[in-house]
This record gives sequence, structure tokens and C-alpha cells, in this order.
Amino acid sequence: MSQTASSHSSDAHTGYRGEALGVLERYDVQVWSDVIVASTRGEFRGIILPRSEFDDSLHLVLKIPSGYNVGIDVRTITGITVLGVKEAHYKIPEKAFPVSPNKPNVKLLGTGGTIASRLDYRTGAVIPAFSPGELYGAVPELADICNLETEKLFGVFSENMGPEQYKELAGAIGEAIKGGIDGIVVGHGTDTMHHTASALAFMVQDSPVPIVLVGSQRSSDRPSSDAALNLIHATTASATSDIAEVMVCMFGPTSDEYGLLHRGTRVRKMHSSYRSTFRTIGDIPLATVTRDGVRPLRQDYNRRRDDRHVGIFPYFEERVSLLYYYPNMHPDIIDGLVDNDYRGIVIAGTGLGHVNKPVYPALERAAKAGVHVYMTVQTLWGYVHMFVYDTGRDLMAKGVVPAENMLPEVAYVKLAWVLGQTSDPDEIRARMLSPICGEITEREPHNGYLVFQGGLPEMEAFLKKVHR
Repeated sequence: MSQTASSHSSDAHTGYRGEALGVLERYDVQVWSDVIVASTRGEFRGIILPRSEFDDSLHLVLKIPSGYNVGIDVRTITGITVLGVKEAHYKIPEKAFPVSPNKPNVKLLGTGGTIASRLDYRTGAVIPAFSPGELYGAVPELADICNLETEKLFGVFSENMGPEQYKELAGAIGEAIKGGIDGIVVGHGTDTMHHTASALAFMVQDSPVPIVLVGSQRSSDRPSSDAALNLIHATTASATSDIAEVMVCMFGPTSDEYGLLHRGTRVRKMHSSYRSTFRTIGDIPLATVTRDGVRPLRQDYNRRRDDRHVGIFPYFEERVSLLYYYPNMHPDIIDGLVDNDYRGIVIAGTGLGHVNKPVYPALERAAKAGVHVYMTVQTLWGYVHMFVYDTGRDLMAKGVVPAENMLPEVAYVKLAWVLGQTSDPDEIRARMLSPICGEITEREPHNGYLVFQGGLPEMEAFLKKVHR
């Protein structure tokens, strides 16, 4: 099924250039060919994938039978045998979703991200492009859980989510709830999912139904993808759970034993690539979830209700900044924010909530200019305690307000949300320091801070005995 070079389409060598392109032309091979590549390092069987125009020119990329990709240095290639040419499918077949009057009704709101993705055949990259219909066409198990409605709101990577999307998403959730939906799933990229979860927790209050954000760490074209199972878990929680809060649903352990439901204001992405990347910080998760259902881990959550009442508060002041303090930070960073009319600053300080003395005057100038400055801790776990050392007391005297145990990102989102509604300093402080949706807790539970450190004898014994 090999084709001659003269009959190749303009896409035959998509993304390849330089030495890699020369190898494809020498052996008369095109992208999407099923090949056996002979090299000085052995033989490799797989499908030739396109490459991004920004990739190097020295590697041929194959998708091998296991589903993973391998890059082969073209300088080691001694021959290529073409077995056939695969047809590039740009679209996953859609299925008509079966409807049953006995099943709960769930609405899937699509925003983009890896949970809704396909391979871009121009660049070889995974891009957000699944339609909702393709999603349930790819995951037929969803039909066993609920009747699914879908609406694609955006098609963006999560780093491009922001106030405009938060507000529109909150409005869409409110409309769906008022329309009688039994649960909501939000497909979202994982990188900023905890920011969006926090924003929705403040913007959508007293919901009568579960609101579950879900994504995946590994794209659908990989054998180790968590996309389908995460979506099954999130839909199960949305359709059947009694927990009517804004939650994030992702893998619990890195295996596929169960998912975790995390409260939207106490969750954070903690690993760049692990499937078990999301962790509840300073507390314990709300529940575990499997294909069989949801098992709560605590009882202090808002319960599902039969009414359609929900509070939608889509406010966000964009002139708010989150600063991560580092030694030798200069005051001009803070002065620059003040000069550009920023209304709020959240600092992730060291230890109990500290910064260096050179920035004191800038913080004092900010406070006098009416900028609201709040302190969090970059340790993530624990509370701000600014009464303990002179540093903290000096900072409070200059107008910096300790933000209890709010996570830095959550304090940033909450301050922007509060400033979007009022300019009164006393009201701003009162609302910032009053817990609304679990963003401030009275205390950390004894098991709210557990870091299992590998290498320790007792930990290694536990892993070998209990959890391989």
C-alpha cells in the first residue's frame, strides 16, 4: 500500500523537515504509514505520526502497538518497510444517547481541556476539540448512569480560562439548575481546574445539586488515559451523590481503584503528570467514587435538595494580583501594581506569613492607596500566624491582613470576587475573613496533613504490604 513520492499529498510529510524529512523521502514513506523501522538500536513497529513544526528535525515519531509513542533518531535508521497506510480519522463517531425516564438527568458543560480532546493532525499535538456527542460516543458507559444533555461553552486550554469564562459558566450552571437538571459535570483542563472550582464555589452558592469539575492528565490516545474513568466517576457523582457542592473529581491513587471528590475551595493540582495529581489541602476529601457509587468520607457537606433555588453571584474584579514571595523581592513589584491601579494583592508568604523588610514601605504605600493586601502561606498546609514574630506584627501594622488557612489561589479568587461587589473596606475585610464554602476551616483535622515520604523504612514496608 506504499505510494510513490509523486502521488503524495501536500500533507504526506506533515511537520517533518531537515534530516527527518530526508529519511521519509529516501524510503518513500508518508505520515500515517504502518511501518517497520530498522535501526542500529533494533526494529520498531508502529504508525508514523505527524510532528509539530516547532519540533526538532532529527526524530521520527511512531505510535507503537502498546499505544505509546517512541522517537527514533533518524541518524540510526537503516531501513523502513511500509506495511500499509492508516486513514486519518478527524472525528470520533457520535452515538444517539439512549434516554430513560428512570434515570437522573445530568448536563455536561464543555470548556475544553484534555478530557475533551483529539489529536491535531497538522501538529501532532492533542487539542481540545471533542464535541459533547463525541464524548459520550467514546464512553458508552455514561448511558448506564444517566440521561445526558450536553452544551459546549468554550473550547480553550485551561490556562486561557479566566473571569469571562467563570461568569458565563456560573450563569450556565444557574440556568441548568433552574431548568430542573439533577446534576452538572464541567469538563475542564487540569492545569487551572482548582482556580475555576474556587471561582464557581463563590459564584454558585447553595446549589441543590452536585456540580463536578473533571479533566484528565493523560489524553485519550494513550493506553494509560484517565479521561474515560474520570468522566464515568464524575457523572456518577453528579447523578447519584447527595453532596450538593462544587467539587473536583479525579483519580485517588494513581491506579484506577477509585476517584476522589474534593471540595472546590480546598483542592490543588500537586503533580504535573501523575493521574492522582489533585489533593485536598489542610483537610480530607469529601468522598470516594467508583462505578458503583459515592462513599462520603465526612458528613459536613451541603445535601442535595429537590428545589430549584440557587444563588448566582458572577462577580470578579480583574485588578487583583497573587504574589509569591521570594528572598530579595524588591518593592518596585508592589509599587508597580499600585501604579497600575490594582485594587487587591494576595501574598504567598514564607513560614507563618512573612516577607522581607525592604518591601515594608511598598506594602504600607499600597495600603494607604486603598489596595487591599492579604497574606497566605506558601507552605499550603497550615494557617497564617502573624502575631508570633515581629515581622508578622509589623506587617499587620502596615495594613496586611492574615487570611487564615485559605490557599493562595483561593484567597486570590475570593478577593477578586469580593472586590467585584463592594469597595467598602470594612465589608471587604468581613467577607474575606468569613467562611462561605469551606475556604477557611476552624482547624485542620489530625489527618489533614499527611505526606507519605518514600525511602523511609516504615513507608516502604507499608507500600510492599498494603499498596503496591
